[in-house]
Amino acid sequence: MHETLWIMRHGQAAPGRPDAERVLTEEGRREASAMADWLTQRLADEGLATPRVLASPYRRAQQTAMLMADRLGVAVETLPIITPDDPVGPILDWLIDTQEQTPGPLLLVSHMPLVGVLTAQLTDGPRAPGLGFPTAAIARLESDVFAAGCARFIGLDAPRRR
Repeated sequence: MHETLWIMRHGQAAPGRPDAERVLTEEGRREASAMADWLTQRLADEGLATPRVLASPYRRAQQTAMLMADRLGVAVETLPIITPDDPVGPILDWLIDTQEQTPGPLLLVSHMPLVGVLTAQLTDGPRAPGLGFPTAAIARLESDVFAAGCARFIGLDAPRRR
């Protein structure tokens, strides 16, 4: 049986330092809210299970994840290994371990370039270049095992721009 992995880039963030403390702009909150509505509807329409929501510890990812989790009726879990500069290898190991121990759909909320590189490596293998993700975009992947090159890319959805 295949599992679903949703990979999301945080909403638009304000400039600032330190990077870990940057917050969502008003537009970023609108984007994340729109995607929370979209995902909630998608899950209902397709009869899909509600994913666990895991986020980078960076403030903008936490804010995005909270908007998603509130709409989905779940808690946010912090996953320290999905910050913008983290390597993909430990995340792939974590995904395999998690899939074995607690199977079920996941929503990872993180940053560029990580979300693009992770999506590409899961679908095309370890040498794949990263994909571009607009802010608050969500990629859907399915796989029996989330290892490099083993996932099927279902699609990338982003909030509608005004």
